[in-house]
Amino acid sequence: MHLQHEALTGRPGAAAGIVTQERNMVSTSASISSQIRRFVFPFLLAAMLGLGLLRQGQADEGKEYAINPVHEETIAEDVMNLAREDPAIREENLAPHGVEEWDKPLPSARAQLDASNATTKTIAIGDAVRIALENNPAITSAIHRKRAATYGKYSRIGAMLPSVTGGYSYSYSEAPRAKGSPPSSANRNYTLFFNIQQDLFVGFRNISNLVRAKFAEEQAKLNRYNEELSLLLDVQENFLNLLRAREDVRSAQDSVTRLESQLKVTRAFYDVGLSPRLDVLQAEVDLAEAEDTLLQAENNVAVQLARLNTLLPLNLGDDVQYVGELKYEPFPLSLETCLERAYRNRPDLLIFKKAVDIARQDSRVAASALYPQIQGEFNWSQFGDTPALQGSPYTDLNRYDQWSLEIGLTWELFDFGENLFTWRQARESEKEAQADVAGQYLEATYDVKSRRLQIDETAKRIAVAQKRVEQGKEGYRMAVARYQAQVGTNNDVLDAQSRLTSAESTLTEALVDYQIAVANLYVAIGAKNVDLEFVEE
Repeated sequence: MHLQHEALTGRPGAAAGIVTQERNMVSTSASISSQIRRFVFPFLLAAMLGLGLLRQGQADEGKEYAINPVHEETIAEDVMNLAREDPAIREENLAPHGVEEWDKPLPSARAQLDASNATTKTIAIGDAVRIALENNPAITSAIHRKRAATYGKYSRIGAMLPSVTGGYSYSYSEAPRAKGSPPSSANRNYTLFFNIQQDLFVGFRNISNLVRAKFAEEQAKLNRYNEELSLLLDVQENFLNLLRAREDVRSAQDSVTRLESQLKVTRAFYDVGLSPRLDVLQAEVDLAEAEDTLLQAENNVAVQLARLNTLLPLNLGDDVQYVGELKYEPFPLSLETCLERAYRNRPDLLIFKKAVDIARQDSRVAASALYPQIQGEFNWSQFGDTPALQGSPYTDLNRYDQWSLEIGLTWELFDFGENLFTWRQARESEKEAQADVAGQYLEATYDVKSRRLQIDETAKRIAVAQKRVEQGKEGYRMAVARYQAQVGTNNDVLDAQSRLTSAESTLTEALVDYQIAVANLYVAIGAKNVDLEFVEE
């Protein structure tokens, strides 16, 4: 289909018949102007609509979803819908790593080792997680990744609207003519032109690209939540390991205290001839080993503090008081409940599902090449031999502009199967994504079940370790009493002390492993349990 209308003046070298026809067109200038307005108005309206959508997108760029805590029933609605407004993003307050700050020089080693003025308070495990989620660069990166996906969606919206091109050109040319003959055309030509193009039908390509961009935006939201869960688990594990290290220090200090007391008793007995020199040497060796263990435990505390400061992120020199305790509470969720929540809330499962949706839209985009393509185009231009664009004295027409409206259909009928096989390739990629979803469900099921079994195991270990500590304390008390009554040996006391220290270490390890297993299970079911609370069914 081709519809074209032209009204032009001053075309050099035009035939007499054409000039006569153009003069006849002058009498219909008012009618042509009304036709131009009729064709241009819809395109201008569409352009204004596109500008409005762009401004709306800029207004909404700060809107990010926020996953509810574990106390909420589900996170699926928060993930799939437009989320609640995040004030920090709306105000471009992405401290401490806003985009503009990456151009600044990195902090010096002195700045990292010195303490800042803002970190003198005590921080519990939930506070540590919240600070990390607000300030960690990984979350800032995920925020900008989501924004990029949003702008990609707006770009696809713009691709569905008309494109307007305009320009102004100048040219100079000299045409050969007979000697003494007057020029037949102007040497200088000025042209103003506008072009509007619109895809009327492209085999659903633009619509599929828009839907794909929307799925990509939702996938970016899920990726952000996945990053939050990973960071949350990292902070909680390091926090619990810090508590483990502190308990190891306490246990090592108690061991040193007990061995120092035993060494004093052994020396007193040696001084009065009631014990051999070998007992004193053995007590001194055991005390030195306990002091070495204490030094290692204290260093481990410093390492865990540095790691937590890095995750939050704080300066390495910040003297932060992390407070918490190792405790045992029965885990309230059954395996069936955990699996149901995991299938509904795990971000990796939802990400894989979105990958299937994206692959399906990719196949539709590939299939669009098999359909006919219909485009509409409107062109308008005005010319003249002066910048005012008022025609040329070498023509006697009163109109200096021309316009045309075209609607064209093209259809690639044969390409040796290029487009067909491209579409089939995309279809196979879609099936691959569907198989990946099934595989991820299996992995999620195993992950949840193994975490739940680990909780059961560590709970039993805690019960056994508690009995062992009680028995170790009683055994040490009896060994000391027997030694002081001279009915027991120094080795009996040292062995009892070693067993008590080992029992305390085992209990600490079981408590930490239990809470880490709980933290891992909450993440495995897609729940952001910031405070690591035990939630009832």
